Amino acid sequence: MNVLEFLDSPELTPGTFEGDTWEPWRAVLSGAFGLPMDKGRARLFKRLSGGRKAPTSRVRELLVLAGRRSAKSNTSAAVAVYLATIGAEMDGLLDKLKPGERGVVGLIAVDRAQAKVLFRYIEGIFDASPVLSKLVSKRGAESIDLNNRVSLEVHTNSFKAVRGRTMIAALLDEACFYADENSASPDVELYRAIVPSLATTGGLLIAISSPWARKGLMYQKWKKHYGKNSDVLVVQGGTQDFNPTIDPRVIKEALEDDPEGARSEWLGQFREDISDFMRRDVVEQAARVEPLELPPCADTRYFGFADPAGGGKDEFTMAIGHRDGERVVVDVVRGRRGTPAQIVEEYAALFKDYRVSRITSDRFAGSWPADEFKKHGITCDQSAKPKSQLYVDSLARFNSGQVEIPPEDKLITQFCNLERRTARGGRDSVDHPSGGHDDRANAVAGLLAEAATRPANIIFECLDDGYEPEWHPYQMFS
Repeated sequence: MNVLEFLDSPELTPGTFEGDTWEPWRAVLSGAFGLPMDKGRARLFKRLSGGRKAPTSRVRELLVLAGRRSAKSNTSAAVAVYLATIGAEMDGLLDKLKPGERGVVGLIAVDRAQAKVLFRYIEGIFDASPVLSKLVSKRGAESIDLNNRVSLEVHTNSFKAVRGRTMIAALLDEACFYADENSASPDVELYRAIVPSLATTGGLLIAISSPWARKGLMYQKWKKHYGKNSDVLVVQGGTQDFNPTIDPRVIKEALEDDPEGARSEWLGQFREDISDFMRRDVVEQAARVEPLELPPCADTRYFGFADPAGGGKDEFTMAIGHRDGERVVVDVVRGRRGTPAQIVEEYAALFKDYRVSRITSDRFAGSWPADEFKKHGITCDQSAKPKSQLYVDSLARFNSGQVEIPPEDKLITQFCNLERRTARGGRDSVDHPSGGHDDRANAVAGLLAEAATRPANIIFECLDDGYEPEWHPYQMFS
């Protein structure tokens, strides 16, 4: 039984994939598994695959770029169940497992919420089929063990989740949107971890996603393989190409409201208005080798910046730095989550350690940071510039080598992940990618803006209270 017979079987997937609206997915899967096609399906496959020839045997990798509401997750779940049951036996993958070894069909989701959606689809397929449900030997919160020595596992994006497993298939759901605070290229790292895990069995890798910016794994694969004959099949289409039941008025209105966004979400095209803001090598060159934090020096004047957060997933961050000639040295960067009032008390004590009594904060933080810091003897002023402008202003300093930052992976990654976006009127903005964070990078960018207002090489003496500097009768400027 091939994958199309599986999807059309009333005993295995009753009522799930009925009707002509699934014909685009049948064409794609026919090509991926090297199945024969009639003329109509062959024409459809050729259009979705960029004009390449249909494979005559199963491909090594299948990558699908499709618009929203194209049944991507539903299809991923169904193919995963097929590969874990009939497909594993058809391809002889079970024979490649060692005694006592379990093969894994892994599904990787963007986040926990999406992982739950995928898992519910998988559970629904087993629950709807008395034949398939007999194969289940154990169910967990994010896994299903089958009595054929295969397990289906759902994970959030992490290369650690697939290491050490013998995989017979891997399905990457919405791979264009993988994000990780500790990696500038989590999709590529995940792919590199999966390839060895599939090597033993010769298993299939499938990645299905709506497109995003012209970077990352999916874009690299599209650029290299779309429309070209190889064992890597890349297909691309808009929402109506995969799901003709969608009301075209919804897409038309989206295109009128946000052309670039709609091209990505509904037409299945990579966005042209988003690009990387900073080169990774530039950011890495700015990082000192060690230490992570520089201790305060008695003859140095410091300044600080805070990016408050009111809870949730964002970190409450701060940075302390000083001028060294034309260079700005970032001595300390910290970020943490918790009760905002407690964090203010902690950060205020740290600012005082560096004799900083006046700081600047993100302009959208509101008045409460100033009120809280004032309780601890720290004056807090709002930044005159929005976050996006702080990033734009910091770029020249990074490019000219006038910045030294701590050797912290999360901070470096946040700078590397920043995206430049061009609005319809031509105005640029800079921000973190969807699902990402930039709290630490924002604190450093704010600190660099603060440095621009400070003179360099100032000689001063400190008052007895240790917080406010007393200016020397003369100053030396570089």
